[in-house]
Amino acid sequence: MAKRKMAYVCNDCGSDYSNWQGQCKDCGAWNTLTEITLSSSPAAAKDVRFQGYAGAVSSQKMQTLDQINLEDLPRIRCGAGEFDRVLGGGLVHGSAILIGGHPGAGKSTLLLQTMCYLAESMPALYVTGEESLQQVAMRARRLGLPTNKLNMLSETSVEAICAQAELLKPKVLVVDSIQVAHTEDVSSAPGSVSQVRECAAYLTRYAKQTGTVLFLVGHVTKDGSLAGPKVLEHMIDCSILLEGSEDSRFRTLRGQKNRFGAVNELGVFAMTEQGLKEVKNPSAIFLSRTEEPASGSLVMVVWEGTRPLLVEIQALVDDSQLGNPRRVAVGLEQNRLAMLLAVLHRHGGLQVGDQDVFVNVVGGVKVLETSADMALLLAIVSSFRDRPLPQDLVVFGEVGLSGEIRPVPSGQERIQEAYKHGFKRAIVPIANVPKGGISGMEIIGVSKLVEALEAI
Repeated sequence: MAKRKMAYVCNDCGSDYSNWQGQCKDCGAWNTLTEITLSSSPAAAKDVRFQGYAGAVSSQKMQTLDQINLEDLPRIRCGAGEFDRVLGGGLVHGSAILIGGHPGAGKSTLLLQTMCYLAESMPALYVTGEESLQQVAMRARRLGLPTNKLNMLSETSVEAICAQAELLKPKVLVVDSIQVAHTEDVSSAPGSVSQVRECAAYLTRYAKQTGTVLFLVGHVTKDGSLAGPKVLEHMIDCSILLEGSEDSRFRTLRGQKNRFGAVNELGVFAMTEQGLKEVKNPSAIFLSRTEEPASGSLVMVVWEGTRPLLVEIQALVDDSQLGNPRRVAVGLEQNRLAMLLAVLHRHGGLQVGDQDVFVNVVGGVKVLETSADMALLLAIVSSFRDRPLPQDLVVFGEVGLSGEIRPVPSGQERIQEAYKHGFKRAIVPIANVPKGGISGMEIIGVSKLVEALEAI
């Protein structure tokens, strides 16, 4: 019997090692190496599935850059504008798309709606390995979807899936999910690092060679990252994540990697009895404010992907009963909150060192950009002084460590979005003030934190 060849793969970066070690040399992570079994068959190295990974023919001649055809690749519309936005305008032939999310987020529902729509105009195949065909059919009937065109298959072997796909020749293929798929060349259990990597590579090669659009469904770990090694994200073209809290019916679809569109694009859906419905104006969701002005509440404009988004930020400053006051930030970075409080004390003349500071972004939105700095500080000042801010006020701008207000990208588009939603007053960096101004809107340009505090 031939001896099995073993290797050790890092779950974070995908680096291979011949022996186990505690720390990965490439990414520096500890205790992330997992043992996998390599294929011992010499014929596997000459298998056809290892040839033409990018879809190119082996006999194709070399070309210079000026000889390459520059015609735009035709896009396939998914039937939902928010889904097309995240994908960069639609589906590209031969692309591999990985969609992840927590259990119950709506991954299968979204893909089933999309596949039923696409099956009306092209052959489509939906492969399920986690659910029975009866469960999928019951969901489709409950959602009122057309079911007479979509081809279904219950299978977990990637060799059998590709064999059935060769007969049907679908334009779009869905595998739900990659964690339950397995290949015969790997002896480990489904869901392991080796199985997930090999199955994803097998299906991606098939998609590239045949020009099929491939959807892979992936689960996430406790920290929200996709289960399996990072090489799973390296070999696919687009990685999107479907997020949503249990107490909210809204779901956000965020692009983490996209070779055919903008990265970090955001799409908003609402979970209804008829499935996921797209929200064409997401700003209206996060602006459901109370009629009476409240202290510590302020609206800011963040940039998500290729469009502005209006969100409400809330701050609460209260007397601390502890020796070390609390700093809690939900939807914002906590370290940046502590840094901005120091800037407020040094350059704004406001001491909150003995106060508990709680900050929350309404609607469960995660703000990662620095344009929320000035809005955050003004909301804290409003709560500390117990002085409500006007309902028609919008604020954005980056605050530096020396108390200066720095400009942010796409400032005029942010102001236009706020004006479209009825805001009459804006406090922005002086470099983002439009030259001609906007009729019916008061725009105050500030260059220092002191000027922003005086403007409110």
